[in-house]
Amino acid sequence: MIFADFLKAVRQLPDPRFRRVLLLGLALTLALLVAVYALFLFAIQSLTPDTVEIPLVGPVGGLDTLLSVGSFLFMIALSIFLMVPVASVFTGFFLEDVAQAVEDRHYPWLPPAPKISLYESIKDSLNFFAVLILVNLVALVLAIFAGPAIPVVFWAVNGFLLGREYFTLAAMRRLGRDGARALRARYPGQIWVAGVLMAIPLSVPVVNLLIPLLGAATFTHMFHRLNGTAAAPFSPTARVGATGP
Repeated sequence: MIFADFLKAVRQLPDPRFRRVLLLGLALTLALLVAVYALFLFAIQSLTPDTVEIPLVGPVGGLDTLLSVGSFLFMIALSIFLMVPVASVFTGFFLEDVAQAVEDRHYPWLPPAPKISLYESIKDSLNFFAVLILVNLVALVLAIFAGPAIPVVFWAVNGFLLGREYFTLAAMRRLGRDGARALRARYPGQIWVAGVLMAIPLSVPVVNLLIPLLGAATFTHMFHRLNGTAAAPFSPTARVGATGP
């Protein structure tokens, strides 16, 4: 069922409304990736007294380092790790647009979703971003003892966190904060697996640029499936009153 949710998201890519969100999302994702990478270079330069040379990049300097071809390739390689926090921030900006495009095409019978202010969405995403960084720092320490299982630790931890955030934000649009938490508590395993399936392609350079958008769409489908609102009102499987705030 999770793969069916993902395939629905992929099949909607040619949709003009979805394509608009896709292009804006790609632009934001790249901008966030460059910003995080710039902070990474700045931290290296600030914390080391001597000039540091990075493979492909060379000496870490100013703007010229950030704009070099070698630096771009190194940033793409680092996106294996940097795209997880970028995907976290993405939700605060575009989940509402992605979810609305998905609902307009696949669930047109639903009433309008109560509006969540951009401030609230961004605040939730930034709070989660802080948790994500803290937990990954702890996971990084634990990974020292994980040996060859380091990728598994990375995917398991970030899959849990990303699944929790994306599902909660998708559910909050229809159920409110408390309702989203209650529904999430009923399906922790499915949400975790979906999060892991999102974290794994986030580790693949270039491909990972599409994942925040597809993840938002996938979790919107997943929410409606688990909440029973994926069926039209005349369907015997549809839940009455399932779309209330």
